[in-house]
Amino acid sequence: MTFKLATTAMVLLATAGAASAEKVKFEYWYGLTGDLGAVVAETCNRFNASQDQYEAVCVGQDGYDKAVQNTIAAFRAGKHPTLVQSFDAGTADLMLSGEFYPVKKLMEDAGYSIDWANYFPGIANYYSASNGDFFSMPFNSSTPVYYYNKDQFAKAGITEAPLTWEGMEAAFKALKASGQDCGYAYAPSTWVDLEQFSMAHNVPVASNNNGYDGLDSELLFNTTLHVKHMENIQRWINEGYAMLRTQAAGKTARDSFVEGECSVFFSSIADHNTIHKLTPAFAWDVQMIPVYEGTERHNTVVGGASLWVLSGKSEDEYKAAAAYLAFLATPESEEFWVSNTGYIPVTKTGYDALLAKGFYNNQPYVNRDIALKSLTYTEPGPLTRGIRLGGFIQIRAEWQAEVEAALAGQKTMQEALDTAVARGNDQLARFAKTYAGKTFP
Repeated sequence: MTFKLATTAMVLLATAGAASAEKVKFEYWYGLTGDLGAVVAETCNRFNASQDQYEAVCVGQDGYDKAVQNTIAAFRAGKHPTLVQSFDAGTADLMLSGEFYPVKKLMEDAGYSIDWANYFPGIANYYSASNGDFFSMPFNSSTPVYYYNKDQFAKAGITEAPLTWEGMEAAFKALKASGQDCGYAYAPSTWVDLEQFSMAHNVPVASNNNGYDGLDSELLFNTTLHVKHMENIQRWINEGYAMLRTQAAGKTARDSFVEGECSVFFSSIADHNTIHKLTPAFAWDVQMIPVYEGTERHNTVVGGASLWVLSGKSEDEYKAAAAYLAFLATPESEEFWVSNTGYIPVTKTGYDALLAKGFYNNQPYVNRDIALKSLTYTEPGPLTRGIRLGGFIQIRAEWQAEVEAALAGQKTMQEALDTAVARGNDQLARFAKTYAGKTFP
Protein backbone atom coordinates (compact mmCIF):
# COMPACT_ATOMS: atom_id res chain seq x y z
CA MET A 1 0.00 0.00 0.00
CA THR A 2 2.80 2.39 0.97
CA PHE A 3 4.66 1.60 -2.26
CA LYS A 4 1.55 2.21 -4.34
CA LEU A 5 0.86 5.53 -2.63
CA ALA A 6 4.47 6.65 -3.12
CA THR A 7 4.36 5.68 -6.76
CA THR A 8 1.10 7.55 -7.25
CA ALA A 9 2.55 10.62 -5.58
CA MET A 10 5.59 10.53 -7.88
CA VAL A 11 3.32 10.29 -10.94
CA LEU A 12 1.24 13.22 -9.72
CA LEU A 13 4.35 15.31 -9.10
CA ALA A 14 5.70 14.50 -12.56
CA THR A 15 2.35 15.34 -14.15
CA ALA A 16 2.15 18.61 -12.26
CA GLY A 17 5.67 19.50 -13.37
CA ALA A 18 4.83 18.82 -17.00
CA ALA A 19 1.61 20.79 -16.73
CA SER A 20 3.38 23.75 -15.21
CA ALA A 21 6.00 23.87 -17.96
CA GLU A 22 5.26 26.81 -20.20
CA LYS A 23 4.09 25.81 -23.65
CA VAL A 24 5.19 27.81 -26.66
CA LYS A 25 2.08 29.68 -27.80
CA PHE A 26 1.32 31.02 -31.23
CA GLU A 27 -1.73 32.85 -32.54
CA TYR A 28 -3.80 31.60 -35.44
CA TRP A 29 -6.52 33.84 -36.88
CA TYR A 30 -9.19 32.16 -38.97
CA GLY A 31 -12.03 33.49 -41.07
CA LEU A 32 -14.53 30.64 -41.10
CA THR A 33 -17.68 31.15 -39.02
CA GLY A 34 -20.66 29.12 -37.82
CA ASP A 35 -20.44 25.33 -37.99
CA LEU A 36 -17.25 25.46 -40.04
CA GLY A 37 -15.58 27.88 -37.65
CA ALA A 38 -16.41 25.54 -34.79
CA VAL A 39 -14.60 22.70 -36.57
CA VAL A 40 -11.53 24.93 -37.05
CA ALA A 41 -11.54 25.60 -33.31
CA GLU A 42 -11.75 21.86 -32.70
CA THR A 43 -8.67 21.22 -34.87
CA CYS A 44 -6.82 23.57 -32.51
CA ASN A 45 -8.12 21.70 -29.47
CA ARG A 46 -7.08 18.38 -30.97
CA PHE A 47 -3.59 19.67 -31.73
CA ASN A 48 -3.18 21.12 -28.23
CA ALA A 49 -4.25 17.82 -26.69
CA SER A 50 -1.94 15.78 -28.93
CA GLN A 51 1.34 17.10 -27.46
CA ASP A 52 2.66 19.17 -24.56
CA GLN A 53 5.20 21.50 -26.24
CA TYR A 54 3.03 23.95 -28.14
CA GLU A 55 -0.32 25.68 -27.83
CA ALA A 56 -2.31 27.09 -30.71
CA VAL A 57 -4.29 30.14 -29.64
CA CYS A 58 -6.99 30.22 -32.27
CA VAL A 59 -9.11 33.32 -32.74
CA GLY A 60 -12.08 33.64 -35.11
CA GLN A 61 -12.21 36.86 -37.14
CA ASP A 62 -15.87 36.72 -38.25
CA GLY A 63 -15.26 36.22 -41.96
CA TYR A 64 -12.47 35.96 -44.51
CA ASP A 65 -12.51 39.65 -45.38
CA LYS A 66 -12.12 40.62 -41.75
CA ALA A 67 -9.37 38.06 -41.20
CA VAL A 68 -7.29 39.72 -43.93
CA GLN A 69 -8.19 43.30 -42.98
CA ASN A 70 -7.56 42.71 -39.27
CA THR A 71 -4.21 41.10 -40.04
CA ILE A 72 -3.12 44.10 -42.11
CA ALA A 73 -4.09 46.43 -39.27
CA ALA A 74 -2.33 44.21 -36.71
CA PHE A 75 0.86 44.24 -38.82
CA ARG A 76 1.00 48.01 -38.56
CA ALA A 77 0.78 47.73 -34.78
CA GLY A 78 3.24 44.83 -34.59
CA LYS A 79 0.56 42.56 -33.13
CA HIS A 80 -0.18 40.24 -36.03
CA PRO A 81 -0.67 36.47 -35.63
CA THR A 82 1.78 33.77 -36.64
CA LEU A 83 -0.78 32.04 -38.85
CA VAL A 84 -3.70 33.48 -40.77
CA GLN A 85 -6.34 31.71 -42.80
CA SER A 86 -6.59 33.77 -46.00
CA PHE A 87 -9.08 33.07 -48.76
CA ASP A 88 -8.31 32.71 -52.45
CA ALA A 89 -9.01 36.39 -53.23
CA GLY A 90 -6.20 37.53 -50.95
CA THR A 91 -3.50 35.33 -52.49
CA ALA A 92 -1.96 37.85 -54.91
CA ASP A 93 -1.78 40.60 -52.29
CA LEU A 94 -0.07 38.33 -49.78
CA MET A 95 2.38 37.01 -52.36
CA LEU A 96 3.68 40.43 -53.28
CA SER A 97 3.63 41.79 -49.75
CA GLY A 98 6.66 39.66 -48.88
CA GLU A 99 5.46 39.51 -45.28
CA PHE A 100 5.32 35.73 -45.04
CA TYR A 101 7.50 32.70 -44.42
CA PRO A 102 7.03 30.33 -47.40
CA VAL A 103 5.48 27.20 -45.97
CA LYS A 104 7.70 24.83 -47.97
CA LYS A 105 10.79 26.48 -46.51
CA LEU A 106 9.25 26.61 -43.03
CA MET A 107 8.56 22.89 -42.99
CA GLU A 108 12.02 22.06 -44.32
CA ASP A 109 13.66 24.35 -41.75
CA ALA A 110 11.63 22.72 -38.99
CA GLY A 111 12.63 19.21 -40.12
CA TYR A 112 9.28 18.01 -41.49
CA SER A 113 9.03 16.02 -44.70
CA ILE A 114 5.96 16.92 -46.75
CA ASP A 115 5.16 15.31 -50.10
CA TRP A 116 4.13 18.47 -51.93
CA ALA A 117 3.46 16.53 -55.13
CA ASN A 118 0.69 14.76 -53.25
CA TYR A 119 -1.54 17.85 -53.42
CA PHE A 120 -4.04 17.98 -56.28
CA PRO A 121 -2.78 20.28 -59.10
CA GLY A 122 -5.89 22.44 -58.99
CA ILE A 123 -5.09 23.19 -55.36
CA ALA A 124 -1.31 23.37 -55.66
CA ASN A 125 -1.36 25.87 -58.54
CA TYR A 126 -3.26 28.45 -56.55
CA TYR A 127 -0.95 28.53 -53.55
CA SER A 128 2.49 28.03 -55.06
CA ALA A 129 5.07 29.93 -57.09
CA SER A 130 5.72 29.31 -60.75
CA ASN A 131 8.50 26.85 -59.79
CA GLY A 132 6.02 24.82 -57.72
CA ASP A 133 7.22 25.90 -54.28
CA PHE A 134 4.30 26.29 -51.90
CA PHE A 135 3.90 29.69 -50.27
CA SER A 136 0.97 28.70 -48.06
CA MET A 137 -0.47 25.44 -46.76
CA PRO A 138 -3.67 24.23 -48.47
CA PHE A 139 -6.35 23.71 -45.86
CA ASN A 140 -10.06 24.16 -46.48
CA SER A 141 -10.52 23.56 -50.18
CA SER A 142 -13.77 23.55 -52.07
CA THR A 143 -15.36 24.17 -55.44
CA PRO A 144 -18.96 25.05 -56.29
CA VAL A 145 -21.79 22.66 -56.99
CA TYR A 146 -25.53 23.05 -57.23
CA TYR A 147 -27.89 21.51 -54.72
CA TYR A 148 -31.24 20.24 -55.99
CA ASN A 149 -34.47 18.92 -54.50
CA LYS A 150 -34.85 15.39 -55.86
CA ASP A 151 -38.49 15.13 -54.79
CA GLN A 152 -39.48 18.31 -56.65
CA PHE A 153 -37.44 17.25 -59.67
CA ALA A 154 -39.25 13.89 -59.73
CA LYS A 155 -42.66 15.55 -59.46
CA ALA A 156 -41.73 17.72 -62.45
CA GLY A 157 -40.65 14.65 -64.43
CA ILE A 158 -36.96 15.57 -64.37
CA THR A 159 -35.05 12.30 -64.24
CA GLU A 160 -31.46 13.58 -64.34
CA ALA A 161 -29.78 16.62 -62.84
CA PRO A 162 -28.86 18.86 -65.82
CA LEU A 163 -25.23 19.37 -66.76
CA THR A 164 -25.95 22.18 -69.25
CA TRP A 165 -27.53 25.58 -68.71
CA GLU A 166 -29.99 24.86 -71.50
CA GLY A 167 -31.01 21.73 -69.62
CA MET A 168 -31.26 23.75 -66.42
CA GLU A 169 -33.61 26.28 -68.04
CA ALA A 170 -35.78 23.42 -69.28
CA ALA A 171 -35.82 22.08 -65.71
CA PHE A 172 -36.91 25.48 -64.37
CA LYS A 173 -39.81 25.51 -66.84
CA ALA A 174 -40.83 21.95 -65.93
CA LEU A 175 -40.73 22.81 -62.23
CA LYS A 176 -42.94 25.85 -62.85
CA ALA A 177 -45.41 23.76 -64.81
CA SER A 178 -45.56 21.23 -61.96
CA GLY A 179 -46.64 23.93 -59.51
CA GLN A 180 -43.27 24.82 -58.02
CA ASP A 181 -43.15 28.62 -57.71
CA CYS A 182 -39.36 28.92 -57.38
CA GLY A 183 -36.99 26.82 -59.42
CA TYR A 184 -33.79 28.69 -58.62
CA ALA A 185 -32.92 30.48 -55.39
CA TYR A 186 -30.40 33.00 -56.70
CA ALA A 187 -27.87 35.05 -54.75
CA PRO A 188 -25.23 36.96 -56.75
CA SER A 189 -21.80 35.42 -56.23
CA THR A 190 -18.69 36.50 -58.08
CA TRP A 191 -17.03 33.25 -57.00
CA VAL A 192 -19.74 31.10 -58.62
CA ASP A 193 -21.17 33.31 -61.39
CA LEU A 194 -17.95 34.86 -62.64
CA GLU A 195 -14.84 33.04 -61.50
CA GLN A 196 -15.92 29.39 -61.53
CA PHE A 197 -18.23 29.90 -64.50
CA SER A 198 -15.27 31.29 -66.46
CA MET A 199 -13.00 28.41 -65.44
CA ALA A 200 -15.53 25.75 -66.42
CA HIS A 201 -15.95 27.43 -69.84
CA ASN A 202 -12.23 28.18 -70.32
CA VAL A 203 -12.86 31.90 -70.86
CA PRO A 204 -10.73 34.65 -69.30
CA VAL A 205 -11.62 36.80 -66.33
CA ALA A 206 -8.63 39.04 -67.11
CA SER A 207 -5.74 39.42 -69.55
CA ASN A 208 -2.27 37.96 -68.96
CA ASN A 209 -3.82 34.53 -68.36
CA ASN A 210 -5.93 35.87 -65.50
CA GLY A 211 -3.02 37.86 -64.13
CA TYR A 212 -0.45 35.11 -63.80
CA ASP A 213 1.75 36.57 -66.53
CA GLY A 214 2.05 40.17 -65.38
CA LEU A 215 0.80 42.98 -63.19
CA ASP A 216 -0.35 45.05 -66.19
CA SER A 217 -3.54 43.02 -66.41
CA GLU A 218 -7.01 44.21 -67.35
CA LEU A 219 -10.39 42.66 -66.64
CA LEU A 220 -12.19 41.14 -69.63
CA PHE A 221 -15.36 39.62 -68.18
CA ASN A 222 -17.61 42.23 -69.83
CA THR A 223 -16.68 40.77 -73.23
CA THR A 224 -17.06 37.01 -72.63
CA LEU A 225 -19.81 34.40 -72.31
CA HIS A 226 -20.21 35.67 -68.75
CA VAL A 227 -22.35 38.56 -70.07
CA LYS A 228 -24.86 36.23 -71.72
CA HIS A 229 -25.01 34.12 -68.58
CA MET A 230 -25.76 37.07 -66.29
CA GLU A 231 -28.40 38.30 -68.74
CA ASN A 232 -29.98 34.84 -68.62
CA ILE A 233 -30.07 34.89 -64.83
CA GLN A 234 -31.75 38.30 -64.94
CA ARG A 235 -34.28 36.97 -67.47
CA TRP A 236 -35.03 33.90 -65.32
CA ILE A 237 -35.76 36.17 -62.38
CA ASN A 238 -38.00 38.41 -64.50
CA GLU A 239 -39.86 35.41 -65.96
CA GLY A 240 -40.49 33.90 -62.54
CA TYR A 241 -38.24 30.87 -62.78
CA ALA A 242 -35.78 32.21 -60.23
CA MET A 243 -36.08 34.33 -57.10
CA LEU A 244 -33.48 36.74 -55.79
CA ARG A 245 -32.52 35.64 -52.30
CA THR A 246 -29.97 37.53 -50.22
CA GLN A 247 -29.28 37.78 -46.52
CA ALA A 248 -29.94 41.51 -46.70
CA ALA A 249 -33.43 40.73 -47.98
CA GLY A 250 -34.08 38.51 -44.98
CA LYS A 251 -33.75 35.07 -46.52
CA THR A 252 -30.70 33.44 -48.05
CA ALA A 253 -30.70 31.11 -51.04
CA ARG A 254 -29.80 28.25 -48.72
CA ASP A 255 -32.74 29.08 -46.46
CA SER A 256 -35.10 28.94 -49.43
CA PHE A 257 -33.69 25.60 -50.51
CA VAL A 258 -33.77 23.96 -47.08
CA GLU A 259 -37.35 25.15 -46.51
CA GLY A 260 -38.41 23.62 -49.84
CA GLU A 261 -39.36 27.00 -51.28
CA CYS A 262 -36.88 26.76 -54.17
CA SER A 263 -35.63 23.65 -55.93
CA VAL A 264 -32.04 24.64 -56.76
CA PHE A 265 -29.31 26.77 -55.27
CA PHE A 266 -25.60 27.12 -55.99
CA SER A 267 -22.97 27.09 -53.28
CA SER A 268 -19.69 25.63 -52.15
CA ILE A 269 -19.47 21.90 -51.46
CA ALA A 270 -18.53 23.09 -47.96
CA ASP A 271 -22.26 23.63 -47.36
CA HIS A 272 -22.91 19.90 -47.75
CA ASN A 273 -22.47 18.99 -44.10
CA THR A 274 -24.46 21.99 -42.86
CA ILE A 275 -27.44 21.17 -45.07
CA HIS A 276 -27.50 17.67 -43.62
CA LYS A 277 -27.55 19.19 -40.14
CA LEU A 278 -30.49 21.39 -41.11
CA THR A 279 -32.36 18.16 -41.95
CA PRO A 280 -34.55 19.20 -44.87
CA ALA A 281 -37.66 17.05 -45.14
CA PHE A 282 -36.96 15.91 -48.68
CA ALA A 283 -34.40 14.01 -50.72
CA TRP A 284 -31.65 16.12 -52.23
CA ASP A 285 -28.31 15.77 -54.00
CA VAL A 286 -25.54 17.78 -55.66
CA GLN A 287 -24.24 18.11 -59.20
CA MET A 288 -21.39 19.89 -60.99
CA ILE A 289 -22.13 23.42 -62.14
CA PRO A 290 -23.55 23.42 -65.69
CA VAL A 291 -21.87 24.62 -68.88
CA TYR A 292 -23.50 25.94 -72.03
CA GLU A 293 -24.11 23.63 -74.96
CA GLY A 294 -21.45 23.84 -77.63
CA THR A 295 -18.68 24.51 -75.12
CA GLU A 296 -16.16 22.05 -73.76
CA ARG A 297 -16.25 21.56 -70.00
CA HIS A 298 -13.05 22.35 -68.12
CA ASN A 299 -12.01 22.03 -64.52
CA THR A 300 -13.27 24.39 -61.87
CA VAL A 301 -10.71 25.76 -59.41
CA VAL A 302 -10.12 25.68 -55.71
CA GLY A 303 -11.98 27.98 -53.40
CA GLY A 304 -11.77 28.23 -49.66
CA ALA A 305 -8.53 29.23 -48.02
CA SER A 306 -4.97 28.34 -47.17
CA LEU A 307 -2.82 28.98 -44.11
CA TRP A 308 -0.11 31.65 -44.37
CA VAL A 309 2.80 31.89 -41.95
CA LEU A 310 3.55 35.56 -41.38
CA SER A 311 6.88 37.31 -40.91
CA GLY A 312 8.29 38.89 -37.78
CA LYS A 313 7.82 36.03 -35.32
CA SER A 314 10.25 34.15 -33.09
CA GLU A 315 11.97 30.89 -33.95
CA ASP A 316 9.95 29.09 -31.26
CA GLU A 317 6.67 30.39 -32.66
CA TYR A 318 7.68 29.17 -36.10
CA LYS A 319 8.50 25.72 -34.70
CA ALA A 320 5.09 25.66 -33.04
CA ALA A 321 3.33 26.71 -36.24
CA ALA A 322 5.22 24.06 -38.22
CA ALA A 323 4.16 21.41 -35.72
CA TYR A 324 0.53 22.47 -36.13
CA LEU A 325 0.73 22.40 -39.93
CA ALA A 326 2.38 18.96 -39.80
CA PHE A 327 -0.46 17.82 -37.54
CA LEU A 328 -3.05 19.05 -40.06
CA ALA A 329 -1.23 17.21 -42.87
CA THR A 330 -1.70 13.77 -41.28
CA PRO A 331 -4.28 11.39 -42.81
CA GLU A 332 -6.14 11.31 -39.50
CA SER A 333 -6.50 15.09 -39.40
CA GLU A 334 -7.52 15.23 -43.04
CA GLU A 335 -10.24 12.64 -42.45
CA PHE A 336 -11.45 14.51 -39.36
CA TRP A 337 -11.68 17.74 -41.33
CA VAL A 338 -13.44 16.20 -44.33
CA SER A 339 -15.83 14.21 -42.14
CA ASN A 340 -16.96 17.19 -40.10
CA THR A 341 -17.20 19.74 -42.91
CA GLY A 342 -18.20 19.60 -46.56
CA TYR A 343 -14.67 20.32 -47.75
CA ILE A 344 -12.74 18.01 -50.03
CA PRO A 345 -9.46 16.24 -49.23
CA VAL A 346 -6.52 18.27 -50.51
CA THR A 347 -4.16 15.33 -51.12
CA LYS A 348 -4.36 12.39 -53.50
CA THR A 349 -3.52 9.88 -50.76
CA GLY A 350 -6.13 11.41 -48.50
CA TYR A 351 -8.78 10.98 -51.18
CA ASP A 352 -7.64 7.45 -52.03
CA ALA A 353 -7.79 6.46 -48.36
CA LEU A 354 -11.38 7.71 -48.13
CA LEU A 355 -12.34 5.85 -51.30
CA ALA A 356 -10.80 2.64 -49.96
CA LYS A 357 -12.92 2.95 -46.82
CA GLY A 358 -16.10 3.49 -48.84
CA PHE A 359 -16.41 6.96 -47.29
CA TYR A 360 -18.47 8.43 -50.11
CA ASN A 361 -20.87 5.48 -50.20
CA ASN A 362 -22.36 6.32 -46.81
CA GLN A 363 -24.52 9.14 -45.53
CA PRO A 364 -24.00 12.01 -44.97
CA TYR A 365 -21.09 11.88 -47.42
CA VAL A 366 -22.76 10.36 -50.50
CA ASN A 367 -21.75 12.14 -53.71
CA ARG A 368 -19.77 14.80 -51.84
CA ASP A 369 -16.74 14.00 -53.99
CA ILE A 370 -18.57 15.36 -57.04
CA ALA A 371 -16.72 18.55 -56.16
CA LEU A 372 -13.37 16.82 -56.52
CA LYS A 373 -14.46 15.39 -59.87
CA SER A 374 -15.28 18.93 -60.99
CA LEU A 375 -11.95 20.24 -59.72
CA THR A 376 -10.03 17.53 -61.59
CA TYR A 377 -12.27 17.31 -64.69
CA THR A 378 -9.34 18.47 -66.86
CA GLU A 379 -5.75 19.32 -66.11
CA PRO A 380 -5.53 23.03 -65.25
CA GLY A 381 -4.53 25.16 -68.23
CA PRO A 382 -3.54 28.84 -68.60
CA LEU A 383 -7.14 30.01 -68.06
CA THR A 384 -8.19 27.39 -65.54
CA ARG A 385 -5.42 27.37 -62.95
CA GLY A 386 -6.94 30.24 -60.99
CA ILE A 387 -6.81 34.01 -60.75
CA ARG A 388 -3.77 36.06 -59.76
CA LEU A 389 -5.06 39.63 -59.51
CA GLY A 390 -4.16 42.20 -56.92
CA GLY A 391 -6.96 44.00 -55.12
CA PHE A 392 -9.30 41.15 -55.98
CA ILE A 393 -11.31 41.59 -52.80
CA GLN A 394 -12.28 45.07 -54.03
CA ILE A 395 -12.87 43.81 -57.58
CA ARG A 396 -15.33 41.28 -56.22
CA ALA A 397 -17.12 44.05 -54.33
CA GLU A 398 -17.43 46.15 -57.51
CA TRP A 399 -18.92 43.21 -59.43
CA GLN A 400 -21.38 42.52 -56.60
CA ALA A 401 -22.58 46.12 -56.36
CA GLU A 402 -23.05 46.50 -60.10
CA VAL A 403 -24.84 43.18 -60.60
CA GLU A 404 -27.22 44.02 -57.76
CA ALA A 405 -27.91 47.37 -59.42
CA ALA A 406 -28.74 45.63 -62.70
CA LEU A 407 -31.02 43.14 -60.97
CA ALA A 408 -32.80 46.08 -59.32
CA GLY A 409 -33.55 47.49 -62.78
CA GLN A 410 -31.23 50.48 -62.45
CA LYS A 411 -29.19 49.61 -65.56
CA THR A 412 -28.69 46.86 -68.10
CA MET A 413 -26.49 43.93 -67.20
CA GLN A 414 -24.00 44.94 -69.89
CA GLU A 415 -23.78 48.43 -68.43
CA ALA A 416 -23.28 46.97 -64.96
CA LEU A 417 -20.47 44.68 -66.07
CA ASP A 418 -18.83 47.50 -68.06
CA THR A 419 -18.79 49.65 -64.93
CA ALA A 420 -17.50 46.81 -62.76
CA VAL A 421 -14.66 46.24 -65.22
CA ALA A 422 -13.75 49.93 -65.37
CA ARG A 423 -13.65 50.28 -61.60
CA GLY A 424 -11.87 46.96 -61.22
CA ASN A 425 -9.23 48.06 -63.73
CA ASP A 426 -8.63 51.13 -61.58
CA GLN A 427 -7.88 48.73 -58.70
CA LEU A 428 -5.48 46.75 -60.87
CA ALA A 429 -3.69 49.90 -62.01
CA ARG A 430 -3.19 51.01 -58.39
CA PHE A 431 -1.90 47.56 -57.50
CA ALA A 432 0.56 47.59 -60.42
CA LYS A 433 1.79 51.04 -59.40
CA THR A 434 2.24 49.95 -55.78
CA TYR A 435 4.37 46.98 -56.83
CA ALA A 436 6.04 48.56 -59.87
CA GLY A 437 9.00 46.51 -61.06
CA LYS A 438 7.83 43.34 -59.33
CA THR A 439 6.40 40.16 -60.82
CA PHE A 440 4.55 37.26 -59.31
CA PRO A 441 7.05 34.59 -58.22
